Amino acid sequence: MQMIDLIEQKRDGDELNTKQIDYFIEGYTAGSIPDYQAASLLMAIFIQGMNRRETVALTQAMARSGDQLDLHDVATFVIDKHSSGGVGDKTTLVVQPLVAACGVPVGKMSGRGLGSSGGTLDKMESFRGWTFQMGLPQFKAQLAEIGLVLAGQSVSLAPADGKLYALRDVTGTVANKSLIAASIMSKKLAAGADAIVLDVKMGNGAFMKTVEDAQELARIMVDIGDDAGRQTVAIISDMNQPLGHAVGNALEVKEALATLRGNGPRDFWLHCLKVASYMLLLAGKADSLEEAEAVATAAREDGRALQKFRDMVRSQGGDVSQVDDPAQLPRAQFVEEISAPWSGTVASMDTAEIGWSCVRLGGGRLVKSDTIDHAVGFLLPVKVGDQVKKGDTIGIVYANNRDKLIQARKEILATIKLADGPVERLPYFYGVVK
Repeated sequence: MQMIDLIEQKRDGDELNTKQIDYFIEGYTAGSIPDYQAASLLMAIFIQGMNRRETVALTQAMARSGDQLDLHDVATFVIDKHSSGGVGDKTTLVVQPLVAACGVPVGKMSGRGLGSSGGTLDKMESFRGWTFQMGLPQFKAQLAEIGLVLAGQSVSLAPADGKLYALRDVTGTVANKSLIAASIMSKKLAAGADAIVLDVKMGNGAFMKTVEDAQELARIMVDIGDDAGRQTVAIISDMNQPLGHAVGNALEVKEALATLRGNGPRDFWLHCLKVASYMLLLAGKADSLEEAEAVATAAREDGRALQKFRDMVRSQGGDVSQVDDPAQLPRAQFVEEISAPWSGTVASMDTAEIGWSCVRLGGGRLVKSDTIDHAVGFLLPVKVGDQVKKGDTIGIVYANNRDKLIQARKEILATIKLADGPVERLPYFYGVVK
């Protein structure tokens, strides 16, 4: 078998068989296939596409390229969730403890921020001393003890994905749905999940801009999960405006804690409740979505979910006094309100640009070596369809640099468009793919 044959075969629109796909992944992971040949095949796939069988074979080969976790010695059933990324998306911080509090162990490996989207690990590092770094023995021990772990993605899990993603990033081959789906699902399969709930975002702040594209990506990922023998459900959710009010690491942590305490923005709680309920449904903790929602709501109302979060922070070296008193979390030196320039209705929000504005403020990384300022960010209490009067507060900027604060105010004002007449509110969800 030769790599040139695979490239020419896919270039001409023919299918690759499973042995050919295995050969490519094994060779590229081992370094025997050079970048230029891998890039040629990726471009051929990008142009010609892959069918369901090819996509599943690629995903499974990537999952087998490194370690594959088996957590069944400490948990009889393992469930995971994945979000395709968004601005203000701190869902994991609420959903994980909520599900764990209902008796379903959740051992999750998360990542840092990507582009304008914030990273779960970056948010959690707002807690003094908290660490995501741990070996497999500690991961398993904590999962057995408290039923909740939030760790960093192991480089030994699906290493083929890491190499291929870096190559796709510089060869214009990122935006292919089969390649996106294989990247996401290979890590989930390698992490040992029996069931997976996918939160696929669509809108101006997401990778998928339309409902149709989001549904197509969701369908591919659900098919991969089904063909790999994993229970899989995908929820299509809106990202045409930030999720909740807070954008920025410590601010989002505070909002998540408020939500676990029974407060927090309504849209954020309903989003978390939907994701958690599907996880509970797949885990057999309820017979219907309505029953699952009641089970999850009870775990929040009686304080079990907050206690699970507290246990996780303590187990991973974090300062639990910051859970009990969120005012101790990082605080910005400068806080300034943004006022509506005139009366009207919020017509649209440029969600991706809001995320990038937070990055430029210091809440994310423009280059890999950047240090994150956990205190900075925004509170944006308005939503599309809200009516505001001139002078009303439509945002609050938190900054540690006066010049960056001034620039951020201008940027946020430019991202929020007001209309004279009424504007229809956006739905939270656009459907479920099973």
